[in-house]
Amino acid sequence: MVSSITIATLPREELLAPGHRMCQGCGAAIVMRHLLKALGKDVIIAHATGCVEVTTTLYPETSWRVPWIHVAFENAAAVASGIEAAIKVLKRKGFIESSKRVKVIAIGGDGGTVDIGLQALSGMLERGHNVLYVLYDNEAYMNTGIQRSGATPMYAWTTTTPAGRVWRGEWRRKKDIISIVRAHRAPYVASVNFAYITDFYAKVRKAAEIEGPTFIHAFSPCVPGWRYEPHLTVKVARLAVQTAIWVN
Repeated sequence: MVSSITIATLPREELLAPGHRMCQGCGAAIVMRHLLKALGKDVIIAHATGCVEVTTTLYPETSWRVPWIHVAFENAAAVASGIEAAIKVLKRKGFIESSKRVKVIAIGGDGGTVDIGLQALSGMLERGHNVLYVLYDNEAYMNTGIQRSGATPMYAWTTTTPAGRVWRGEWRRKKDIISIVRAHRAPYVASVNFAYITDFYAKVRKAAEIEGPTFIHAFSPCVPGWRYEPHLTVKVARLAVQTAIWVN
């Protein structure tokens, strides 16, 4: 049962250590900080290559205070599926107490989820693995130079869809990843926005408690990619909901 949460009862323990190299005002940093607070320590994370991975794990350092593995751009869901299957075997053989609850989490950005990693995600969902997949969506390949992805919204500027007299930015519609996941009959699918933090916690915790494959789509504003001032991140996130750019 998901307990109610208020601002006053938000967890105090920080499981994402300071000192990472994410940008000032990075939306993904806020997503990851509160994701870990909502989930707690009993997790194992498979993390695809992307902005968060490269800025939180510069060898030999890491910002993650939970079990965490870096995997390829395209296979976070596949690796998480293997971890979940291994935990089942270890419990069956008595190496892990059968009552011990460990939640497997897969994390990927929009490029690593809606484009490069879509096949692995589909397989994870179809097989019914007990994994929570978290997509942090900054709507482009920000780590490699702000190239458009399948999650880039129509008319958005990127370095590969410039806006000007000839082009008007991205001409294709953003992939509806929520509907794609729902078509796999996942037991729980939700979108979250950290500007509405208690809603964020409630949805993440519900997704973690449900057996089977669950999916969280997290809005993740990007300072250099979206070209706004760092102190405006939460305001930008809130405006996205208020203007119906993002449905929470």
